[in-house]
Amino acid sequence: MSDQPAPAPYDALLLLSFGGPEGPDDVVPFLENVTRGRGIPRERLKEVGQHYFLFGGVSPINAQNRELLQAIRKDFAENGLDLPVYWGNRNWAPYLTDTLRQIAADGHRRVLTLATSAYASYSGCRQYRENLADAIAALTAEGIEPPRVDKLRHYFNHPGFVRPMVDATLAALAELPEGLRAGAHLAFTTHSIPTAAADTSGPVPAHGDGGAYVAEHLDVARVIADAVREETGAEHPWQLVYQSRSGAPHIPWLEPDICDHLEALHTEGVPAVVMVPIGFVSDHMEVKYDLDTEAAAKAQELGLPVTRAATVGADPRFAAAVRDLVLE
Repeated sequence: MSDQPAPAPYDALLLLSFGGPEGPDDVVPFLENVTRGRGIPRERLKEVGQHYFLFGGVSPINAQNRELLQAIRKDFAENGLDLPVYWGNRNWAPYLTDTLRQIAADGHRRVLTLATSAYASYSGCRQYRENLADAIAALTAEGIEPPRVDKLRHYFNHPGFVRPMVDATLAALAELPEGLRAGAHLAFTTHSIPTAAADTSGPVPAHGDGGAYVAEHLDVARVIADAVREETGAEHPWQLVYQSRSGAPHIPWLEPDICDHLEALHTEGVPAVVMVPIGFVSDHMEVKYDLDTEAAAKAQELGLPVTRAATVGADPRFAAAVRDLVLE
């Protein structure tokens, strides 16, 4: 009888992410992949791409996924879990279909998938499932027998995701001047989505306005705020706010936006704010631009001291949580 943890019946894990450009020439083609079917003109995509050009045309997300990939492989190896780990993206290389083709060529038949999105929503869950179905259909059309693929559950409330966020919030609080720390507010941020999309993320009667998407974020924010209070002895008022809105202005999206929230807090006389990006697994473009660049500039304009908590990234506790989800 072996003491090794058994991932059976699964014989591979697929890390599935959004993808991002790796250089200036990639930016517009990448955005064309993201917006395919929406008829957005190339000139408009060049405007949108300015966020990426500020960072040399490179999204941080691919480097962060490589780090996470290595962290998961290291954790599996150290804990005797014999499961190869692959990586594929929805919108840039390595593309999901190419990775699934490789998985099939390597002889794997049952694959678990970890999406780098922790919450219920169309873009964070169902769209990944649709991409998987499309990739499997493409392999079938090529005459390749595709592996069976199952997606791991949402992990927004797993301690391996939440505890690193608690520590990151405490570290960001500690960066504030001592005299401002006790009165600092916590602004928990996530990607805004259309309110109609939020309401369909899980039944509104069961979860309240915003469906499961909002309810799950509120759950995580509450746990982090409670843990921070226990560890600091200070009560930090908090709110769930949104960022990275896009799309037509007449369509209602989840609010308030982080920049509007900072203005409101400044008007109320709040001494400092810690931005806590609970909606994101890594410090990718929405975090680097919308928080570290745009929101930070707004705070500076207001004269409002802000710090920003790190995301979980390749934290070993998150890698261990992935192993936990696999064995579960």
